[in-house]
Amino acid sequence: MRIGRRGFFKIAAVTGGAAGAASASAALPHAEGTDTPGVLVDTTLCVGCRACEAACAEKNALPAPPASDDVMRQRRDTAPQVFTVVNRAEKEDGTVRFAKKQCMHCLAPGCASACPVRAMDKTPAGPVVYDPSKCMGCRYCMIACPFDVPKYEYDSWKPRVRKCGFCADRQAKGLKPACTEVCPSGALTFGHRAELIELAKTRIYTNPGKYVPHVYGEHEAGGTSWLYITDVDLEKLALRTDVPEKDIPSLVSGALGAPPFVMTLWPPLLMGLYAFSRRRDTVEGDAQENAKEDRHG
Repeated sequence: MRIGRRGFFKIAAVTGGAAGAASASAALPHAEGTDTPGVLVDTTLCVGCRACEAACAEKNALPAPPASDDVMRQRRDTAPQVFTVVNRAEKEDGTVRFAKKQCMHCLAPGCASACPVRAMDKTPAGPVVYDPSKCMGCRYCMIACPFDVPKYEYDSWKPRVRKCGFCADRQAKGLKPACTEVCPSGALTFGHRAELIELAKTRIYTNPGKYVPHVYGEHEAGGTSWLYITDVDLEKLALRTDVPEKDIPSLVSGALGAPPFVMTLWPPLLMGLYAFSRRRDTVEGDAQENAKEDRHG
């Protein structure tokens, strides 16, 4: 077994990085989120105009969305250059419904808890933001997100992880997120999360039979900043229905006791393997030199 100097440091870096990621996630505080900003999406009010897509693209300097509504003939997902999409669904009676999809901005985000360098981080104000200058490209955030939101620029020479940032810079200036500001039908309501949940439940219980009796995002993944009420199956609107109610960081907290042990065990083990390999190479080299001397002696 031969481990070169470069191979040794590569293994050590990977091992240390994985343990560091777990330690960082253990230390990440869980936000309560009762007074954080949020958006209530009422799909019964959405007209499918996709003005939110255009506003998002303009705000984030992304390519303009396709002009034709033909793109909604199939289920759509976000992409490195597409932070939000509107999907179309049809009820049994033929009524059409639309729903916007973007980063959910979890109260205790799995993506931020998994990031070992805090390139993905939850701000005190609420939005989950990304800093490409810190990113080392490990993509743990993509694995940790229960909504499959972060997307990686695989085709770029300088790849980044891309997703909606909840217009954190606009919010810091007292402005609404761009998508909510341009919505013409009132389908997107921006405000404080606790108040939005109360509003959502009021609409549900004062309109018996109109809505599915569930506020999507109230408990999913421990709670999210984006909330949905609808009168159709959530899966038809391309919303994940297999997301656990507990927040992602708490689901893996039991495994996070291992990093101190791993950090203690792996360095001497790797050093031992490296020393053993180097010693064997030295012995083999000496043996070859002695054989040469015997032949020429």
